[in-house]
Amino acid sequence: MQSALHQRPERWQRYLRDLTLYADLPQPLEMQGALVRVTGLVLEASGVRAPVGAICAIDAPGEAPVRAEVVGFDGDRAFLMPTGELHGLASGARVVPLPLPHHPPRLGQDNHPWRRSEDRGLHLPMGEGLLGRVVDSHGHPLDRAGPLQQVRNAPMQRRPINAMDRDPVRQPLDTGVRAINALLTVGRGQRLGLFAGTGVGKSVLLGMMARYTAADVIVVGLIGERGREVKEFIEDILGEEGRHRAVVVAAPADAPPLMRMQGATYATAIAEHFRDQGRHVLLLMDSLTRYAMAQREIALAIGEPPATKGYPPSCFAKLPALVERSGNGLNGVGSITAFYTVLTEGDDPQDPIADAARGILDGHIVLSRELAESGHFPAIDVEKSISRVMTSVAPREQLDAARRARQWLARYNRARDLIQLGAYNAGADPELDAAVKVFPALRTLLQQDMHEAADLATSRRLLLALGPR
Repeated sequence: MQSALHQRPERWQRYLRDLTLYADLPQPLEMQGALVRVTGLVLEASGVRAPVGAICAIDAPGEAPVRAEVVGFDGDRAFLMPTGELHGLASGARVVPLPLPHHPPRLGQDNHPWRRSEDRGLHLPMGEGLLGRVVDSHGHPLDRAGPLQQVRNAPMQRRPINAMDRDPVRQPLDTGVRAINALLTVGRGQRLGLFAGTGVGKSVLLGMMARYTAADVIVVGLIGERGREVKEFIEDILGEEGRHRAVVVAAPADAPPLMRMQGATYATAIAEHFRDQGRHVLLLMDSLTRYAMAQREIALAIGEPPATKGYPPSCFAKLPALVERSGNGLNGVGSITAFYTVLTEGDDPQDPIADAARGILDGHIVLSRELAESGHFPAIDVEKSISRVMTSVAPREQLDAARRARQWLARYNRARDLIQLGAYNAGADPELDAAVKVFPALRTLLQQDMHEAADLATSRRLLLALGPR
């Protein structure tokens, strides 16, 4: 009792000292602006002094305040993109940057947590409570399973990892897909593109990897896809087996462009959170093209000139900024193995986004419409696909066997018409004879049912069983 009474004056002295320090701090006035123009999805506000990326609240009479992000400025005019509907906004509406200053110190606080925060960026939920949940770009649950538990708000923007501090990709990763394990072996921490047109089975392939890949946590970003596909992907493709260790961030096609971009950033930030805890994360993002399209909408709306096929230069700067956040972490920490789907519009491999993605990713897996139409699933075109780290994660005998399998496949495909017409004569070409002989076993190796898992060791053994050349 006496010790408590003895400590009370010290607490009061510390509290008075904190109040004095707080009073000495400059307290800048909050700059409040006014809404002066709405053009499409771009809001213009005057009198707002906030950095790019800051979040603002716009008063709407009779409605909840509309939140918007600062995406650019011109003189004293700030350009904002809303994160929701614009109903209720009127000319002259008050625009207030967030967050507001913290309250003065309270008795018993330490380390001066009351000091003014200069971080006006977006903070969204992170933590164990996200596992097994489906959330939107704001971190709000979409699965009607109640509020999130065991989460805390954390900033979306993080300092990039020094390239010299990352662990190199040296360990193979079992994806559960036989064609990938055998001929396109993936390394833990690798970043690959899944290049496909519409309707060739990329969602099914993503679901197979989500269920069967050897990872501690799976983060799925459904960015700009049809809203109908969200529930189908979760219930039919991902299934209970994959969902219990997965976090799904959904930003469907009807979401504002800023929300689609934020969904991709949020999914990446969640993967970074679990990686920094030492876990091995599988990040599946569908799709990188929709992310670039959302950035194109924003950039063109605020006046950036278009460049290649209507994409402004900022689109090609945003892609590596997003992709480089995945990969291996610091020495001895976790990893993020990422698969980004890339839509090749009209099955054009020279699409500008596809071409840019190939240059910044560690490999690409191409899905063929011709194979899909012939009933070959997964429709992976092995000849056009490559894993740039396979030589670092696969043994020499597998590399030799994969090279032989590629040669057999290419030789058979070039002579397919002759074989089907009956113009092929056995014995005339020893290489073609070997390709024809091994093709049935090779086709069986490359095909797989979506409900069948193929581990890395079995895939490697089947590849080696094709025999020497």
